Amino acid sequence: MGFPISMDHQNCMSVKIKTVAKELPPYTRTTKEILPFLDLWLSGQEDRFRRKVKKIFENAAVDKRYSIMGPEEVFAKTSFEEKNDLYIEGVTKLAEASLEKALNKAAWDPNSLDYIITVSCTGIMIPSLDAYLINSLKLRQDIIRLPVTEMGCAAGVSGIIYAQNFLKANPGKRAAVIAVESPTATFQLDDYSMVNVVSAAIFGDGAACVLLSSDEEDEGPKILDNEMYHFYEAEHMMGFKLTNGGLKMVLDVEVPEKIANHFPNIIHPFLEKNNLTIEDINHLIFHPGGKKIVQTVEELFGDLGKNIDHTKEVLRLYGNMSSATVLYVLERFMDENPQPGEKGLMLSFGPGFSAQRILLEW
Repeated sequence: MGFPISMDHQNCMSVKIKTVAKELPPYTRTTKEILPFLDLWLSGQEDRFRRKVKKIFENAAVDKRYSIMGPEEVFAKTSFEEKNDLYIEGVTKLAEASLEKALNKAAWDPNSLDYIITVSCTGIMIPSLDAYLINSLKLRQDIIRLPVTEMGCAAGVSGIIYAQNFLKANPGKRAAVIAVESPTATFQLDDYSMVNVVSAAIFGDGAACVLLSSDEEDEGPKILDNEMYHFYEAEHMMGFKLTNGGLKMVLDVEVPEKIANHFPNIIHPFLEKNNLTIEDINHLIFHPGGKKIVQTVEELFGDLGKNIDHTKEVLRLYGNMSSATVLYVLERFMDENPQPGEKGLMLSFGPGFSAQRILLEW
């Protein structure tokens, strides 16, 4: 015979997002300021191709981007080892700063963290980033760590899903998810393919940290549900190929169309499961993959009176920072303090191909 769960017990089982804090890399350039570097990079190419590349940069809906290294270093002839060393040094500093910023924002002691998840796919480090953070912030020696390394742009949401599952099973605990990426460290100097050009035009570097809690004393939007959705036969669509020159971007032109085709299956059954429709969602917290994906999403939701203004603004101000980007969008919503009872839908896409979703209630 089952016993009714008391309301108190139910409350402590709910997982909340306490805060989000972003951290920007030290170097920044507007798209306009990058064009002279493109001229140098493309100096041996034919005029028509050079004009095409510059147009791609100018029309990417990215006004500015940040980087862990100056453009001189990005466009320098370096080995994979040299670029990866820059990645390790740059992302370690960013991750530490974003975690410290989030802990200060939440007024949490670093020692109160029970679980740390680090997310990155734009370089390789073993031991993983979390080991460095445990040392630099003197986190507890019994903290549970999970590095998430191969889920690309979707991994910011994946990290929150893993944290929620841990916290749901462990009431009264706290978790940190730190996403930090340096796509500029993967730029291929000798590759004049459209994939390398397009990814250079849309990507930028950045870091963000999300703090979550299953302690009923902690406040913030509650995670009502999460789900992953995996596309069949789509491994070729997005990812990295590990070459002697580094991590070479794989990006299929069919990505926006494929997403559009799957959108009804990604969104509606997930909401129905929670007795909701898209009309019940107040805030769309979507990852800005790139201009085409943003346009696709706008076409699908514009008729419903929903906007993805924050998504577009994050793309414009920072570019696509892979896994960290959707967390920048989330921070903008959190800073607006939505009304109690309002609902948000977080969504990001990544290699596999997959879509990760989280349902929030303020």
